[in-house]
Amino acid sequence: MILRRATAADADHVADIDLAARAEALPTVRGAHTPDEVRAWIANVMLPGSDVWVAEDDGVVVGYLAMEDELVAQLHVRPGYWRRGIGTAMMRHAKQLRPDGLRLWCFQVNARARAFYVAHGFVAVEFTDGNRNEEQEPDILFAWRGNSESSFQG
Repeated sequence: MILRRATAADADHVADIDLAARAEALPTVRGAHTPDEVRAWIANVMLPGSDVWVAEDDGVVVGYLAMEDELVAQLHVRPGYWRRGIGTAMMRHAKQLRPDGLRLWCFQVNARARAFYVAHGFVAVEFTDGNRNEEQEPDILFAWRGNSESSFQG
């Protein structure tokens, strides 16, 4: 597996992963956007405006990581490739990119993702009722304090 910066040519692969991973992991969470809107946002907003990396396994894009400053804005692995170390590799990469600390949001109902983040050293710093996200789904702000004394203070 390799990690590389995403290009515009990866937009369809990233969108496929995003839509499939959300459907599999979050079947009870209302989608705030249609698949076409998600695809357009990924191609026209996320890819050009964020620091996006893809994980490739034998030429197949199997996951992606989108960073915005110290925020892990998106981290998704294609269903069927879960529990193979891809998410861990992407999280390690995020920590290398931002060694002073990271933040990320996770829906409260996503027990698998919550366990993953805790296992990677993140701590819950805020629980919300979902009134600030488009899905209106209760979520959690997680923070990883980083490797230095001057690490990010969530």
